[in-house]
Amino acid sequence: MSSNDTFQTPLNSRYASTEMKKLWSPRTRFSTWRKLWLWLAQAEAQLGLPISEEALSQLAAHVTIQDDEFAGIAEEEKKRRHDVMAHVWGYGQVAPAAAGIIHWGATSCYVTDNGDLLLLKQGLDILLPKLATAISKLAQFADTYKALPCLGYTHAQPAQLVTVGKRACLWLQDLLKDLANLERARSDLRFRGVKGTTGTQASFLQIFGGDHDKVERLDELVTEYAGFESAYIISSQTYPRKIDLDTLNALGSFGATCERIGTDIRLLAHGKELEEPFEKDQIGSSAMAYKRNPMRSERLCSLGRYLQNEPKNANDTYRAQWFERTLDDSANRRLSIPQSYLCADACLILLNNITSGLVVYPAVIKKHIDEELPFMATENIIMACVAAGLSRQDAHEEIRVLSHEAAAVVKQQGKPNDLIERIKRTPFFDPVLPQMDQLLDPSTFIGRAPQQVEKFLRVEIAPALAKYEGQIKAETAELSV
Repeated sequence: MSSNDTFQTPLNSRYASTEMKKLWSPRTRFSTWRKLWLWLAQAEAQLGLPISEEALSQLAAHVTIQDDEFAGIAEEEKKRRHDVMAHVWGYGQVAPAAAGIIHWGATSCYVTDNGDLLLLKQGLDILLPKLATAISKLAQFADTYKALPCLGYTHAQPAQLVTVGKRACLWLQDLLKDLANLERARSDLRFRGVKGTTGTQASFLQIFGGDHDKVERLDELVTEYAGFESAYIISSQTYPRKIDLDTLNALGSFGATCERIGTDIRLLAHGKELEEPFEKDQIGSSAMAYKRNPMRSERLCSLGRYLQNEPKNANDTYRAQWFERTLDDSANRRLSIPQSYLCADACLILLNNITSGLVVYPAVIKKHIDEELPFMATENIIMACVAAGLSRQDAHEEIRVLSHEAAAVVKQQGKPNDLIERIKRTPFFDPVLPQMDQLLDPSTFIGRAPQQVEKFLRVEIAPALAKYEGQIKAETAELSV
């Protein structure tokens, strides 16, 4: 059957990167199992079990599963209804000298769970530099526009001015938290190790004739081969499913950040203050040729929304585990874990692409400021009146009356805000008219925003990115569709 006749997850066919798709591929998964069987055999041989050099050599030569092996293994699994035993059989077919010692003393979770822990770690190793890259690009944007005044919004209504760069730092602050969450999730990962069917290591204790030291050393050796610093001392048949929950929570939280940022960009695009990149031949609408829809940010919101809902699966799976284990976790985890990583990867491709080419329109931003600034400037004007010897109460009343008149013109007639012209025509304000341009300068309304941006980038962003030196990519992440 053609792939065009079979459902393909869009995460695979449209959105995720080649490296992330490869990580969660059948070849990588089952080759990882083979590595684990090889490491187990090497450690057992090192500790004195009768495993020949020929067996180890054949295992090492066939660690990567080949295309022509999959069909036979699939047929064996169909017959045995057990994926791990089918792969034990398949590995033995290409490494016959080792066929009798593959999986010696182990339970299925030796390869499935340890393998998943390896993939969880490798997946985070793919995601973290990509997130650092997005943070780096957005930090450059924030620095460029740290002093460009723009309207702030509270309750989605115009509020005191901020700057374009200061607003970007709100996004950066959330992404920095995501970076810390993913780093913590990675550092928390430990190896399940060599623990046997219920975590007691009884099978290995039997193999080594009751020698506890050798069983402990076996666990340590395989853990070292796998590249982990430590293994869980206590486990059931599986590693704690709490680990999946913690990891997917970190990914899901990042998904929420993506929707938050994407929504802000979409709203700013609605006001024509900011736009995501738009390619020369890109079509915004099939009917409305003039459209420049924020499709990247919309997709970022869409995928971010999917990602932030995946931790619910991990939560439900964790709390539904009985005693030393049940198998109702298996099918769910085969979906939720890879899809969470693929989705996070897709979000980072979008985030990198968007932050590489954000377009700012200062003239539109100034137009919006000019529409609202007269009202915001009234407090400054009142203070200037008091400094010039006028009554604060009289100044407040004059401003109140003129403000209501100007607001009526804006709301009822759709005309520009003419409050300043009204003030200039009112003799009461003659003493402060020479200061009017200064009182209306937008740069005097942004407080310490530029200095805050500089300090934030220096104190928080730079140290967080230092560990990713050499991994941050300057080029734009390309979208496949």
